[in-house]
This record gives sequence, structure tokens and C-alpha cells, in this order.
Amino acid sequence: MIRTYVSDGQGPTQAQLDEVKNAEKYPVVPDEDCPELSSAMEKAFRSAVVQRNRKNNRKNA
Repeated sequence: MIRTYVSDGQGPTQAQLDEVKNAEKYPVVPDEDCPELSSAMEKAFRSAVVQRNRKNNRKNA
């Protein structure tokens, strides 16, 4: 994974926006490194996200 850091107030470049628009045309294809989630795994993931967001909101309040 490549990470790019930007300064405050700096938005994505036009090339980056074009790349995202182009990626929307292709389907998501699960593979052995990132398999499709089962219903139970998806439910657990959503629960973990909700808990993380609640924890972060308490820190920022």
C-alpha cells in the first residue's frame, strides 16, 4: 500500500480524481489475500467500526 500525505487544505490532484473515477468502472474482486466476508464476519466488522467510532468521539469531545 502506498501512502501519500498532504498538507491541510490541500486536495487531490486532477490525476488522482481521474484514477478514482476510472476505478469505479471495475468490480471488486476478492482473492486469497482479501476474501469475501461471510455474514458473521461482516457483522463483527461493522460492530468493531461502531465501537471504534464511539471511542474516538469520546476522545474528541
